[in-house]
Formats: sequence, C-alpha cells, structure tokens
Amino acid sequence: MRMTYTSDLWWKNAVVYCLDVETFKDGNGDGIGDFRGLSQEVDYLADLGITCLWLMPFYPTANQDDGYDVTDFYGVDPRLGTLGDFVEFMRTAHDRGIRVIADLVLNHTSDRHPWFQEARRGKDSPMRDWYVWKDEPEPEPESVVFPDQEDSVWEYDEPSGQYYLHSFYKHQPDLNVGNPAVRDELSRILGFWMELGLSGFRVDAVPFLIENISPELGEPHEFLAGMRAFLTRRRGNSVLLGEVNLPYKELLAYFGDGLGDELTMCFDFMAMQKTWLALAREEAAPLAAALRERPQAPKDAQWAMFLRNHDELTLDKLSDEERQEVFRAFGPEEHMQIYGRGLRRRLPAMFDGDLRRMKLAYSLMFSLPGTPVLYYGEEIGMGENLEVEGRMAVRTPMQWSPDGGFGSAEPVRPMPEGKFGPEHVNVIDQKRDNGSLLRWIQLLVERYRECPELAWGEYEVLDGGHPAVHAHRSGTDGATVVAVHNLSGETVEAELDLDGLGGCQLTDLLVDGTVEVPDSGRMRMELGPYGTRWMRASDKGTSPADASAKAG
Repeated sequence: MRMTYTSDLWWKNAVVYCLDVETFKDGNGDGIGDFRGLSQEVDYLADLGITCLWLMPFYPTANQDDGYDVTDFYGVDPRLGTLGDFVEFMRTAHDRGIRVIADLVLNHTSDRHPWFQEARRGKDSPMRDWYVWKDEPEPEPESVVFPDQEDSVWEYDEPSGQYYLHSFYKHQPDLNVGNPAVRDELSRILGFWMELGLSGFRVDAVPFLIENISPELGEPHEFLAGMRAFLTRRRGNSVLLGEVNLPYKELLAYFGDGLGDELTMCFDFMAMQKTWLALAREEAAPLAAALRERPQAPKDAQWAMFLRNHDELTLDKLSDEERQEVFRAFGPEEHMQIYGRGLRRRLPAMFDGDLRRMKLAYSLMFSLPGTPVLYYGEEIGMGENLEVEGRMAVRTPMQWSPDGGFGSAEPVRPMPEGKFGPEHVNVIDQKRDNGSLLRWIQLLVERYRECPELAWGEYEVLDGGHPAVHAHRSGTDGATVVAVHNLSGETVEAELDLDGLGGCQLTDLLVDGTVEVPDSGRMRMELGPYGTRWMRASDKGTSPADASAKAG
C-alpha cells in the first residue's frame, strides 16, 4: 500500500532549528537580541531550508534561569520586544513557509510569578493548591538535577510556614498540574499562543511535569493525552515535541503506549548519547546497537534526532566508563564538564574545528531515521565560551560577520574568542565559500527534504563490513536510500549486503556519481577519512529525478 505524504504530518520530515531570540540578532541596538532582529533574518533561515523554528522562552522572566523562570505566560519579555513585534515576526515566518513552535515551561513558574506570590500568602489562599506544599519535606530523589546549585528539592517558605517542591532551582516552584484549575489555565495558555500562530510547543522536562500528579487526581499520562487532545481540537496539525530523557522502554509510554495520543515527537536521547560514544571510539557499534533497540514510534508520531541542544550535552545514560571515554575524547578538562554527567561544549569545538568530522557528524544526523533538530549556529560551526558560567557557555550570540554583526551595539553576552571567534566563524564568509560547513548543511537539508524515505520509511541497520563503518538503509513504497559513514580518520573499505537491491543502480546524492550493485547484492566501496555517502537505489537506466519522484 502506497503511503500518502500529507501536509498535516508536516513534522514527519521537518527541519527544526532551535534559537534563543535574546542571542540571535539585535534589532534596536541595545546589545540584546529581539523579535525585530529575528524578523530581519527570517530570509536567512528560509535560504538555509529550515521549515520549523523552535523558540526558547521569550516570556517575561525574572531572568535567573535564562527565561525558564517565567513570570507571565501571556506576554513577551520587554527586552525582546512587544506582542506586536512577535506577531509581525510570525507573519514574516509564515510568509516564508516556516512554522513556529515555542518552549512551553509547564513544570514550574518563577517564585516572582503572581500565582506563587498569591499562593504563599497562606494555607487559605485560593491559589495555594496551584503549587505542591508539605509540612515536612518528603524523601529526596536519588539525585538533584543541579547539584552545583541545590542540595534539596524542598524549600521552606517563611511567609506560609510550609515547604514547597522545586524539582529544579529553589526560585522555580513546581506547579501542581494535577489540579484541574491549573490544567484549565495551562490550556488557556496553549490556546492563546496558538491563536497568535504557533504550530505547537516543545514541552520541557516532561517526566518531571507529570511525576507529581497525585493518584487521586488521575493517571499522570492522562494529562499529556488531554493536552494533546486540546491542541488537536484547536489545530489538527499542531505538535508537542517532548524532552523525555529516558530509556526506550520507559519513553514509549510518553507517545501514548502505541496509541500515539500524547507527545507527537520525542527527542532520541539514547541514540544521541550512543552517537557520541561511537564518535569517540570511531566505531559504529554503539550507535548501531541503539538504533536496533529503538522501538517503532506510533504511526502518527516521530523521533527527533539531534547531536546538541541548548543545555549541557548530557551523557547520563552511558555507563561511568563510557562517559569517561567521551569526556577524554571531547572534554578532557574539568571546566569543560558539568554536573559529572555532561559537557558544556558545542560540537565544532569538541572536534577542534576539524571540518571533515563536523561534516561527517551532521551527515550522520540528517540521514538517521527521524526529524533533524539543529541548534542555532551549528550550521556555521560556532564554538562555546567556557569563560561563561555553566550551561550558558553554549548560549553565545549568533556570529553574522567578521566583526560579529549581532547589532549596532556590543552584545551583552560575550562571543567566543580565538579560532571560534566571529573573525574566523561567521555567516558572511561561509556564504561565499562553497566548501564551508554552511553550504554543506544547506546541501544536507535539501537532500533530506528530497528523501521521504529517511523520514517516513522503515529502516534497517546494516553490517558495514568494518568496525568504523555505520551503514543503514531506509525505504518506503519501494524506494530506498542507503547511507554509509566512516567514523574514523583512516581510509576504509565498506562491505554491504544489500539484499533485494541486486542489479540496481545507486545514485550518489551528496556528490555526482553512480554505483552498480552486483546481482548478488554484495558490494564493496571505499570511504576516505570521515567519508560519507547517501545513495538512492533505482533500476538501471532510471534517472535520479525519476527515482526521487517514485519515492515522493
């Protein structure tokens, strides 16, 4: 049965780009990014091929956690502009065919939020049950999320005489999402921003969001299902992209246990972490094992593939020994590591600016089955600034030109210096260089969008015939794409068993060329150091355009 690719499943083969308005482009000359500046660069994003923007929090904030400590869910932080500026940006993005989703921070508010200020007035406050209170702290979890800042998840509140729960920082009290009044308010927030044009939301730290729902208030996953149902009623093709860093067996429930009625997409943290282990070892086995273990997402759900995001590069699902392998390879100095579980570095710096390895890594990410997610600046190879504290090291201003180009004033946040400074890494120079990382990312985006097999099809991990070779094939409706990557710095020979493709022709998608598959289906190919190939299978004599049309 031939699958029909429809626009209501747009997120199945979207290219998602995450950015922080505050660090992307300054439009009014105060050194802080804003919606006016972002609107000016929508064409850049459209030219890159981005189809969905994910905005980090832009709401009014106490700014103690880079915007994740919200003081008003219905507004725009004055530093970033007005609701009018937001609407104008949305109009511009939609005009260029780009959808927009935003971070939805439902776990907690700032302790300065009017809801919490009212709740802490006393036990008889009408908003008291909007948060989680105890007379005495409950047993602590095995680990605190931010061990460098907190030693407990309970904080005594002097005005009200009880302890309140904060899964993260003490200035971020947890909302009681089991409270029907809180759920109703959260639905109003969803509806408000959807009326202003959002196509969905990235849901922060989902397991923390539902774990505190009391049994008497219902099964925790009912909350996610209810939120998804609300979005679907308002806009049928809206999405919930969930941050669920759990093993596959536990994570599957967040899709809806086969029904697909909860989260639309989940980040694949397991494959991400195993990818870094594979890159550290220059061996494909860890990634291949993760992909073979990964369960099939429900029919109308999808995996989101990424190598880096706005937080620390978490490696918490690796064993202690495996984590130390990645640390030694990509962050050997203690100040590069954070919380004992991750790295506060960007990908290009982890590869010391080696363009071959960067191109390999992103080729691998775009070819893996799922929806690719890029973090802003990845397309030009931006590095981090380790002089900046904690996770903020990777949240530096976008580098537009050799002098920075962020705006007419010096950016409030410092840019990286040295080989990753803007004089060496910037958009303008890479636009003029056909061999640049920016041009490579543009090519990957274009080819990914031309290959529905990668997003819609079933995949099979292949034996690459060499420890350094990762190979897999993805196919749908009789069309097949084979991707082969050499994770090592040595020239290797891959040996593939392409069962069912004997006698076919493989057309290279990233470079010009074709390869004939022997009738046996077994073939060899040479891959240079960190070499990569994407190849579409077609009958002999079939043009690449005809093969592409068959797939789409």
